[in-house]
Amino acid sequence: MGNIFKKLSIGVVVGGVLVGIMRSQEVPSDFQVLFFTFSLIGAVVFVLLDASPIGGMSGGKSVVAVTIFWVLLITVCIAGASLLPQFDPEDERAKIDKLLGKERAASQKGKAEELIARAKALDEQVRALEERLKGLGRGQAASTSQTPPTTDKPSSTAGASSGASGDFMKVGEEQWQLQECYNCHKLRGEGGKKRGPELDNIGSLLTVEEIHQKIYDPKSIMAEGYEKEYQKGIMPDKFKDLMEPKEMQALAAWLGTFKNTSVNTPKPIKKK
Repeated sequence: MGNIFKKLSIGVVVGGVLVGIMRSQEVPSDFQVLFFTFSLIGAVVFVLLDASPIGGMSGGKSVVAVTIFWVLLITVCIAGASLLPQFDPEDERAKIDKLLGKERAASQKGKAEELIARAKALDEQVRALEERLKGLGRGQAASTSQTPPTTDKPSSTAGASSGASGDFMKVGEEQWQLQECYNCHKLRGEGGKKRGPELDNIGSLLTVEEIHQKIYDPKSIMAEGYEKEYQKGIMPDKFKDLMEPKEMQALAAWLGTFKNTSVNTPKPIKKK
């Protein structure tokens, strides 16, 4: 009996050491119980190895003994395994959420603050644009043909180029920034991801009215060398919904002032 207690004590000590190591590494408690149980099973195996051999049996008794042994072994394995910690995806997900909860919360908070800041900045830009547009005189409004288009083509903006004042051009530049045109087009050496042509010489190739037409209906004009982008409809057909007619006219007039012939702006090809 002393040998049995000695080996079981060693199993308990080994199990305790394993549990201590796993706790220091923040291993889940289920695995701590599992490894402690394995250490006890190992101790029981060593006890059985030192047990006295069973005496000889007749054939019938041997069959009965073996049958009872296997039934007992299977029962212990099944019942014992059912008592051990079971893998549950939901439990594991909860543990992961607990470990990463603080980091995720901080990340989401940072994203939310960034989105709020961007929304406030955009709101301020919109308000500034509204104030400038309200300040434009009626004569300016008449000369820039602010009447919204009633057909598939936008209204003429020929007067916009000649009557555009400093404030009107400022509105056009701000629309370039607000609509994020620089994401696809390069201008003054800035922006562009090769999805659209460089526009530094667009004023030499298109009139203000034609630029306005292109913004309003992207399929009306194609840039030479951008056939694939044209077919894919890379330039979105949304600006007529996002911009007021006077804002679109201001953007077209502003772009019409760029006539830098040293820049190789692609030749426009009218499609409509």
